[in-house]
Amino acid sequence: MDQRPDSLIGDAKGSLRLSLRAKREALPASDRAAFSRRITEMLLALPEYRQAETVLAYMSMGAEFDTDTFARRVRADGKALVLPRVNRAERRLDLYLVEDLENQLAPGVWDIREPSPMRCELVSPETIDFALVPGLGFDARGGRLGYGGGFYDRLLVALPAATPRVAATFSAQVIESVPMGARDQYVDLIVTENGPARAQR
Repeated sequence: MDQRPDSLIGDAKGSLRLSLRAKREALPASDRAAFSRRITEMLLALPEYRQAETVLAYMSMGAEFDTDTFARRVRADGKALVLPRVNRAERRLDLYLVEDLENQLAPGVWDIREPSPMRCELVSPETIDFALVPGLGFDARGGRLGYGGGFYDRLLVALPAATPRVAATFSAQVIESVPMGARDQYVDLIVTENGPARAQR
């Protein structure tokens, strides 16, 4: 955990978010697509994924690692696919079982494709046994820099302790150190186009 006061950690995170977002968006689209394909194959080969029955993923946006193929493979592999929906009133992510990516999703907060609560079954975080976690930046300890809302930090606390928290990201997003506050949650494994790496804490 970072020992700086929360206000200084917040300032450091803000600067990092700007620089890492710019760095990611500067990657050529063709590279992002190629890296996403490579990362997806490595995710699918992980023992943690292969053993999982219920997989939490997310629908990517912008220049993020493209999660579409991964989500479709989860369904094709016969696993339960769970996706988050932003609950702004409660400041949390609600989780829904998704069986049809074409017809059960709709643009939600920030135009992210989210499950439609009228078409999907609400599920408990306790059912998740593999969690794919987004982020703007990561470090070798598994430190994660999110987008600033704290939604995933609150969700990760609610998952079973044994559930692997896995980040899929481009190597350009892996930095020396992510400023971590008291409520910030770590990931266990980081998969980039260069391969998987377990968090060293």
